Amino acid sequence: MISSPSDRRRNLLVSTAVAALILTGCGTNTASEGTPAAPLTATASPSTAASTPSAAPSAAPSAAATPSEAAPTAAAPAQPPVLPASNPTSFSIPAIGAGSDLLHLGLRENGSLEVPPDGPGAPASWYNQSPTPGERGPAVLLGHVNATDAGPGVFANLRALKPGDIIEITREDGTTARFAVDRGEQYPKDNFPTLKVYGNTKGSELRLITCDGYDPATGLFDDNYVVYAKRV
Repeated sequence: MISSPSDRRRNLLVSTAVAALILTGCGTNTASEGTPAAPLTATASPSTAASTPSAAPSAAPSAAATPSEAAPTAAAPAQPPVLPASNPTSFSIPAIGAGSDLLHLGLRENGSLEVPPDGPGAPASWYNQSPTPGERGPAVLLGHVNATDAGPGVFANLRALKPGDIIEITREDGTTARFAVDRGEQYPKDNFPTLKVYGNTKGSELRLITCDGYDPATGLFDDNYVVYAKRV
């Protein structure tokens, strides 16, 4: 059965090619492309039963367990509630005075990621193959740290965010998804933790990504800064 775009977004694991291009280009300086590690796939560990001697056969068949003797079945843990899919229209971060309308950008024909325009007042963008903010999984917003006139970009002050600061995302259905900042982390572009940033989550989460680690000797940004936030 062909999965819907919403299903694909809920099970997002960004490919190495896509993730590499998420990490490039901020302001007037074109950041060098890193090659983040490919998402890891879980492998089943060998069963210990194969190396464990089996018990000697019983002389008489054991009695079948009665219903009262059967081991109880553990209930599956409840997942955090989430919102239905609805595309984002704008964002606001009152603590740092940041906000803009949100572009909806995806992939170019060559498989590279579209990035927001690079200029004064340029808005941030939502990567449209990630979950919509409020759905289960990590919604991804991209923004520049500076602009072509060397002024601040829309994500210039992400480093000033503190745990608990609120990020509000307005959605097309008229609802607002609110997220609380959990932490911010800086990563080298040539050692970007792809699965940690883009991997599936139990609840609704948010990732804000911009460039960092400016090197004046080269005019390039060597790192990325990622803000992790969870829906409240």
